[in-house]
Amino acid sequence: MSELTLLLLRIGFLILLWAFVFAIVYALRSDLFGTKVRRMPAAAAASAASPSFATPAAAPATTPASPVVPTAPGETARRLVITSGAKEGLELPLEGEQLTIGRSADSGLVIRDDYTSTHHARLMLWDGTWMLQDLDSTNGTFLKGKKVGAPTAVPLNTPVSIGTTTFELRR
Repeated sequence: MSELTLLLLRIGFLILLWAFVFAIVYALRSDLFGTKVRRMPAAAAASAASPSFATPAAAPATTPASPVVPTAPGETARRLVITSGAKEGLELPLEGEQLTIGRSADSGLVIRDDYTSTHHARLMLWDGTWMLQDLDSTNGTFLKGKKVGAPTAVPLNTPVSIGTTTFELRR
């Protein structure tokens, strides 16, 4: 092998090695700090919020989704109570129409543990019923011990598990 070929192989190997190092650093940074999310204007956010998920009836038959439980007026949950985990006993009022849950500082409910994704799940008020949507989390979101695959209705006093934290919706 000539000296020039050997030098080019060495340089190529170094470039490949540095590309691998930068890919790992980028993956670690995005896992630790999350990705930058641009906020939409209020008008655009309101119009995008309503069609952002399908109705539970449109979910595939293989998805373990609960049927939508009709609620009488006044039966909508007004607070979220953490029943186990690092923040056990914490009560959050459900004031808006949605609550994001995850490790990110911009989440409505911040859960800092190794089993929670940056943007893990979302609770959304839809036609008077709170719906739970998993946001493609790594470890999953569980409603009464069953993994949530599609937006699913959350009945009152039913345990929802995200990472090591369990909470319930109450009146």
